Amino acid sequence: MADSALPILLDVISPETTLVHQMVESVELPGTKGRFVILRSHAPLVSSLEKGEIRYSCGGEKVETLAIASGFVEVCDNKVTACVEI
Repeated sequence: MADSALPILLDVISPETTLVHQMVESVELPGTKGRFVILRSHAPLVSSLEKGEIRYSCGGEKVETLAIASGFVEVCDNKVTACVEI
Protein backbone atom coordinates (compact mmCIF):
# COMPACT_ATOMS: atom_id res chain seq x y z
CA MET A 1 0.00 0.00 0.00
CA ALA A 2 1.42 3.39 -0.97
CA ASP A 3 2.07 5.81 1.89
CA SER A 4 -0.49 8.31 0.49
CA ALA A 5 -3.21 5.62 0.64
CA LEU A 6 -2.89 5.04 4.39
CA PRO A 7 -5.82 6.16 6.54
CA ILE A 8 -6.75 9.63 7.69
CA LEU A 9 -9.28 10.14 10.48
CA LEU A 10 -12.12 12.33 9.19
CA ASP A 11 -14.53 13.99 11.63
CA VAL A 12 -17.27 16.22 10.25
CA ILE A 13 -19.38 17.82 12.94
CA SER A 14 -22.27 20.27 12.98
CA PRO A 15 -23.78 22.07 15.98
CA GLU A 16 -26.44 19.34 16.12
CA THR A 17 -24.52 16.09 15.58
CA THR A 18 -21.49 14.22 14.28
CA LEU A 19 -22.04 13.71 10.54
CA VAL A 20 -18.94 11.63 9.69
CA HIS A 21 -16.42 9.79 11.89
CA GLN A 22 -14.34 7.32 9.89
CA MET A 23 -10.97 6.46 8.41
CA VAL A 24 -10.54 7.63 4.80
CA GLU A 25 -7.82 7.76 2.15
CA SER A 26 -8.36 11.36 1.03
CA VAL A 27 -10.65 14.34 1.63
CA GLU A 28 -11.60 17.06 -0.89
CA LEU A 29 -12.98 20.27 0.61
CA PRO A 30 -14.63 23.45 -0.75
CA GLY A 31 -12.27 26.14 0.59
CA THR A 32 -13.15 29.81 0.24
CA LYS A 33 -10.07 30.21 -2.00
CA GLY A 34 -10.87 27.08 -4.03
CA ARG A 35 -11.23 23.31 -3.63
CA PHE A 36 -8.31 21.43 -2.10
CA VAL A 37 -7.41 17.82 -1.28
CA ILE A 38 -5.97 16.41 1.94
CA LEU A 39 -3.83 13.26 1.76
CA ARG A 40 -1.90 11.42 4.49
CA SER A 41 0.96 13.43 6.04
CA HIS A 42 -0.48 16.78 4.88
CA ALA A 43 1.02 19.84 6.55
CA PRO A 44 -1.00 21.34 9.43
CA LEU A 45 -3.69 23.65 8.11
CA VAL A 46 -6.71 25.70 9.17
CA SER A 47 -9.08 26.97 6.46
CA SER A 48 -12.55 28.40 6.06
CA LEU A 49 -15.06 26.47 3.94
CA GLU A 50 -17.82 27.68 1.65
CA LYS A 51 -21.00 26.15 0.27
CA GLY A 52 -20.23 22.97 -1.64
CA GLU A 53 -19.50 19.29 -1.14
CA ILE A 54 -17.01 17.48 1.04
CA ARG A 55 -15.87 14.41 -0.90
CA TYR A 56 -13.97 11.60 0.77
CA SER A 57 -12.53 8.35 -0.49
CA CYS A 58 -13.32 5.30 1.63
CA GLY A 59 -11.06 2.97 -0.32
CA GLY A 60 -10.84 1.90 -3.92
CA GLU A 61 -13.40 3.59 -6.16
CA LYS A 62 -15.88 4.38 -3.38
CA VAL A 63 -16.35 8.14 -2.86
CA GLU A 64 -18.86 9.62 -0.42
CA THR A 65 -20.15 13.21 -0.51
CA LEU A 66 -21.67 15.57 2.03
CA ALA A 67 -23.23 18.93 1.10
CA ILE A 68 -22.37 21.84 3.41
CA ALA A 69 -23.36 25.51 3.63
CA SER A 70 -20.15 26.79 5.31
CA GLY A 71 -17.64 26.03 8.03
CA PHE A 72 -13.96 25.61 8.77
CA VAL A 73 -11.47 22.75 8.83
CA GLU A 74 -8.36 21.87 10.82
CA VAL A 75 -5.77 19.37 9.56
CA CYS A 76 -3.15 18.04 11.98
CA ASP A 77 -1.37 14.68 12.42
CA ASN A 78 -3.47 12.79 9.83
CA LYS A 79 -6.71 13.98 11.40
CA VAL A 80 -9.15 16.21 9.48
CA THR A 81 -11.79 17.92 11.62
CA ALA A 82 -14.44 19.97 9.80
CA CYS A 83 -17.00 22.01 11.73
CA VAL A 84 -19.83 22.77 9.33
CA GLU A 85 -23.30 24.17 8.84
CA ILE A 86 -25.51 22.02 6.64
